[in-house]
Amino acid sequence: MSNPDVEAAGPARAATTTGIKPPPGRYYAGGDWQHAPPVAPFYYGQEAERERQHHTWLVPLVVLANVAMFVVVMYYNDCPRNGRGADCLGGGFLRRFSFQPLKENPLFGPSSATLGKYGGLDRYKVVHGGQGWRLETSTWLHAGLIHLGANMISLIFVGVRLEQQFGFWKVGLVYLFSGLGGSVLSVLFIRNGVSVGASGALFGLLGAMLSELITNWTIYTNRLAAMANLIIIAAINLALGILPHVDNFAHIGGFLTGFLLGFVLLIQPRFGWLEQPFGGKTKSKYTACQIVLLVVALLLAIAGLAVGLLMVFRGVNGNDHCSWCHYLTCVPTSHWKCDN
Repeated sequence: MSNPDVEAAGPARAATTTGIKPPPGRYYAGGDWQHAPPVAPFYYGQEAERERQHHTWLVPLVVLANVAMFVVVMYYNDCPRNGRGADCLGGGFLRRFSFQPLKENPLFGPSSATLGKYGGLDRYKVVHGGQGWRLETSTWLHAGLIHLGANMISLIFVGVRLEQQFGFWKVGLVYLFSGLGGSVLSVLFIRNGVSVGASGALFGLLGAMLSELITNWTIYTNRLAAMANLIIIAAINLALGILPHVDNFAHIGGFLTGFLLGFVLLIQPRFGWLEQPFGGKTKSKYTACQIVLLVVALLLAIAGLAVGLLMVFRGVNGNDHCSWCHYLTCVPTSHWKCDN
């Protein structure tokens, strides 16, 4: 695309205890390369496995909604009618659903102008146009088929298992607020272009998995292996975010938001509490450590989002207060430049 920031990310495949396969990160349309997202291992102990499994319907619904939004955006993009004619990819049989030329969008999708028109994250419109709704709508748009596929596969492999374990409303809140947190941090530091995609929300689910492991430490087996795997996965995917055309601030913002919300929403009863006889429970349901983590994380999450939103709508440039933070999303080398 014409220099927009477009993301694609999230855990592409659930890892097993025997290996890690890093998945795709957050794309900016305009790049001609791809890389993979985080993998999400699960290490449930016997007691956790005995917990009631919830029916899964929210994650499939979110996937369908994202696919539907992509179809709608492609319908209104209408590449042949909007001036590209024979250059449109698949114009002969896809007609108005044909893709922009690959040199403009290598992810097989619409133009950056169309994404901006229908809800993409545009800092100027958010700050000066009063269009704060873009902070959330941008997480439901995708730059192309590759972008959409990577994110939705990641969501299915990670989100379905989390929804089975914790229920739709908890996972739904983590997903929505993590997407918002990623967009807020992105607007504070990324000054140019249009950004779309669900990677902030997906990284939030990964962050929530890590905090859930910490706060529910006693009910898991292979705890150290699980912790090491999650930390390595997060580190690899965040490190990939320093490549050009990748909005790593959305990854970081989503991950931190999900990490805090995991302490609040994904807390489970302490080990042994369920085995106590009904009416004769001597142990408290949660440990003191779990309660402290919940309260601290809740306060930090509320304060962080409130301060972040206030800074966004006041037009604060995060780079003015952190001279080195731009290196978190792109490190210039002899092979590429960071033009933001």
